[in-house]
Amino acid sequence: MSGRFLRLVCTAAIAAGAALSPTSVPAAAEPGERPVAELLTDLQRLYQEAEQATETYNATEEKLTDQRTEVAKLNRRLARARLSLHDSRSAAARLARQQYQSSTEISPYVRLLLARDPQHALDQGHVIRQLSKRRAATVNRLIGSEKKTDALARAARKALDGQLALAERQKKDRDAVQQRLKDVEELLTSLSADQLAELAELEKAEVAEAQEELVASGALGSSARPPSRQGEAALRYAVEQIGKPYEWGAEGPDTYDCSGLTSEAWGHAGQPTPRTSQEQWDRLPRIPLSELRPGDLVVYFPEATHVALYLGDGMVIHAPRPDATVKVSPLAANPVLGAVRPDPAGEPLRQYTPPKLPPGATDGSDEGYEGES
Repeated sequence: MSGRFLRLVCTAAIAAGAALSPTSVPAAAEPGERPVAELLTDLQRLYQEAEQATETYNATEEKLTDQRTEVAKLNRRLARARLSLHDSRSAAARLARQQYQSSTEISPYVRLLLARDPQHALDQGHVIRQLSKRRAATVNRLIGSEKKTDALARAARKALDGQLALAERQKKDRDAVQQRLKDVEELLTSLSADQLAELAELEKAEVAEAQEELVASGALGSSARPPSRQGEAALRYAVEQIGKPYEWGAEGPDTYDCSGLTSEAWGHAGQPTPRTSQEQWDRLPRIPLSELRPGDLVVYFPEATHVALYLGDGMVIHAPRPDATVKVSPLAANPVLGAVRPDPAGEPLRQYTPPKLPPGATDGSDEGYEGES
């Protein structure tokens, strides 16, 4: 077995987010005695579970990033509120001193009765009333500042608790998958080079058959559609990444996972796109396969755990699996869930020339594993 193959499985398993159940790796027969088709089914399932866990990890990472931003924002607001509270307390202290100093003075009413100039006394009374209002406003500001500071302090503590909980969840997911890695690797290291070669051949045959059925069904429509301006930019960005390694949780520029590639491609085109494949499926407008145009996103598996960019002519660009590289594959290389369009308002280009693919763009396994080379 190639070292490349083993590294692929290690990375895939690390992405998986849950411990392997005792029944996940069949024990009824030794791997060498089991039919290759059965082994392929098991491996495909494991890769799908690994990618689902990768997207779960990505979603947690996004939440953790947002939570860190929220904590920082609340801390800045809390610092400003505490400064304001300090100023309010200083003003209240000055007010208290003034109140104490004036507590032995003759009241405004008595001064009015004794004044030689009643109008002047009335004017003084008006000034005193204004001062009283200002004092009341100072007290109200102090009370408001204290309430605001307390509320912000509670919110900051809650946000920090949320951040710590997310970090702990992320760590537990990663630790659980590392245990899963041992079980998966045991299965794969027991396979011979001949079995790996048979797996690769069987996979190619299955992909070719699925692609034939998809094209024959007419689901892709009969006419090619040009991309939008942003769709073309996203697609050309993706083409430039062909040959770069898959790495779970990666968003480039040197390595990518599936949704890292699609989100970065569309972000490069000026259209912010959700980070994970599930979010892309849930939040972007869906379109029928018959309306696909280059740059649209094709989403795979019932749980929306894989995503690719549509290239045209029934082909997609994607980061397939750990230890594989960004490549071009038939659209039906994985079970299609549907398609979404990041720029539904984008107008199709009047003239469009598809990007030139580099040599070897279609090389390698669509499932992300290979036999001995």
